[in-house]
Amino acid sequence: MRAFNERDHDHQRVASHVRRSQRSGHVTVNDHMPKAHQRYANTTPANLIGRAIQIGPNAAILVERMMRDRPHPEQGYRSAMGILSLAPRYGSQRLDAACERALTINAIAYSSVASILKSGLDRQQPQAEQAAPTPAHTNIRGRSYYQ
Repeated sequence: MRAFNERDHDHQRVASHVRRSQRSGHVTVNDHMPKAHQRYANTTPANLIGRAIQIGPNAAILVERMMRDRPHPEQGYRSAMGILSLAPRYGSQRLDAACERALTINAIAYSSVASILKSGLDRQQPQAEQAAPTPAHTNIRGRSYYQ
């Protein structure tokens, strides 16, 4: 059994890693990750939620749900970081209001929050959904029919 796990390309060694003693585990060297993945290497869900709490409670709930609703929390990192990146442009107050609206309509996505902010819906009070009254019609049996 080798003490090192070697990676090669065209029979030339390009990397060597110390083998883990645990089964079904892996060790990742950040320098060997693709550049797009290195950006998130030291990020944790708690870190992202902590940054969102500074924006507001609704932003924190939205960011937490972005990671919780996916099979792996890491799949929500990019969306969560996108939400956080909207704060300098729109301000914490507007961003938190947009997150509240997104949560209300169950639109847990960066694109939804960005759209709410662009259209200014975060500045409007959500209208309470009222059930439309049943129109009077001869074909409608009414309550007395079912007794």
